[in-house]
Amino acid sequence: MEATAKTISPYVEQEVLGWSPEQLVLKTYDVFLAAYRRNDIGLMNRALTQLMDALNFEAGEIAVRLYRLYEYCQRCLWNRRAEEAAAIIQELRSAWAQAFGFD
Repeated sequence: MEATAKTISPYVEQEVLGWSPEQLVLKTYDVFLAAYRRNDIGLMNRALTQLMDALNFEAGEIAVRLYRLYEYCQRCLWNRRAEEAAAIIQELRSAWAQAFGFD
């Protein structure tokens, strides 16, 4: 069966459902970076929105700082500075991968 935008193979669905929260964060960063390479500003913005929505503000100041950084990245996209946003997201991805032990 051919996968389309509306259908996902059961294997892929089970794999995604089995990802840890840490893996989901890294995959969202990966989506952003892949969208950057394709110059897909809409997908880059959706990835940032997902990252913002996933923040737990009960965790403290780190969530607030990440939110502000993601907002800054969105402003970069709006101001046609996608390269700057991608550099920030790449740095965050690297830092989180190291912190999560996925580097």
